[in-house]
Amino acid sequence: MDHLILARSLFGTTMGFHIIFATLGVGLPLMILCAELLFQKTKDRDYAIMAKRWTKGQAVLLGVAIPTGTIAGVQLALLWPGFMEVIGKVMALPFQIEIYAFFIEALFMSIYVYAYDRLTPRMRIFSVTLVMLGAAASAILITNVHAFEGTPAGFRILNGEITDVDPWAAFFNPSFFVTAAHVAVSAFMTGAFIIASIAAYKMLRNKNNERLYQFHRKALMMGLVIGGIFSLLTAFNGHESAQMLHEYQPEKLAAAEGLFETQSHAPFTLGGFTDRETQTVKGGIEIPWLLSFLSGDSFDTVVIGLNDFPEEYWPPLFVHTLFNVMIIIGTFLIMLSVAGFVWRKFLKKDRFPKVFMWAFVLSGPLSLIAVEFGWIFACTGRQPWVIYRIQKTADVVTSSEQIGVLFILFSLVYAILGIAVVLVLLYYFKKNPVEKDIAKAANKDINV
Repeated sequence: MDHLILARSLFGTTMGFHIIFATLGVGLPLMILCAELLFQKTKDRDYAIMAKRWTKGQAVLLGVAIPTGTIAGVQLALLWPGFMEVIGKVMALPFQIEIYAFFIEALFMSIYVYAYDRLTPRMRIFSVTLVMLGAAASAILITNVHAFEGTPAGFRILNGEITDVDPWAAFFNPSFFVTAAHVAVSAFMTGAFIIASIAAYKMLRNKNNERLYQFHRKALMMGLVIGGIFSLLTAFNGHESAQMLHEYQPEKLAAAEGLFETQSHAPFTLGGFTDRETQTVKGGIEIPWLLSFLSGDSFDTVVIGLNDFPEEYWPPLFVHTLFNVMIIIGTFLIMLSVAGFVWRKFLKKDRFPKVFMWAFVLSGPLSLIAVEFGWIFACTGRQPWVIYRIQKTADVVTSSEQIGVLFILFSLVYAILGIAVVLVLLYYFKKNPVEKDIAKAANKDINV
């Protein structure tokens, strides 16, 4: 296999595994916070039970996110030394600030977990809020490096030397705010739908136990409401991201839509597969003029096609499929949330149809798939550049000949870690079923 492809595959596998835990590490604290707030408002002990149980899962996921994040950092230095030379001189601020964000997250996570029964309700809410903010800040700061890769700022390279370095200009690069918002809202969306997915599965398993069914239905509705809100915000942010691509990375937008010829009133193509030979999207559904409108809020907006760029600058054309999967999943999740909310709150139905239930079960995995495809699209769509129009990926890759061996070893490590996480979570929640917590709460044996 090509040396560059091996290096990208190794780092891509690491990030693909890490992003699962990083995303849930940001999304679950919001759900815990909402459960705490709902308990304080309603005095319904079920919400206090949810908060405590979800915290156990959060602690396990955080325990895996930390080492996988460390591995990703080490691999950056090992696989892309030329890139890290620029980052070290220009874009070190996010890494430095992220240490403090992680410290806040870890500190207040420990306080919340180990001092829960001794904290006042306000302090519990305060602690979880800082856990959520610390986790979100960590994700935003690290992802800002990716934003910088797409819209570099704050430095120049003259005769091979890095000059005119402005760390704050690099930090607040043009796509910082759009990327930061996308990371946060998509993580909150995913955390909510993961909860909804688990709750729906438990409802199917306990449909004849009314008490457990009611408990999990509350969790499901919370997940659908929060997930629906943030899936809608993700869609709005996606629109802003498309406009950012139109302005700063036009060939990436063209590849995402399979657009070869520059034109105004450009169509938005949903589905299908991009054919390089015929320069068309086969099997796609064209929505007239929509791409121009999404790109510049006007049907007259001129969208630059791939043929205006040298072919060696084209991103891989399969990014069109990745882009479409995100859109389809996002639309499905918005519609599912609305349908579930209307069925329960407006039609006042106590039970959901089976097709709804299985759709709810799928919502969590689908949201994670959307996150994975979004990350692959973001990185692959920037190719062949590691820093857009400044540094090519092929020029900064390591010369090490051991990447293939490392790829196999790390893949084994991730497989073991993944299995271990599943087994630990299954063991804990099987040993501590929700019935036990409900009984304790009924007897007021837990401090809520």
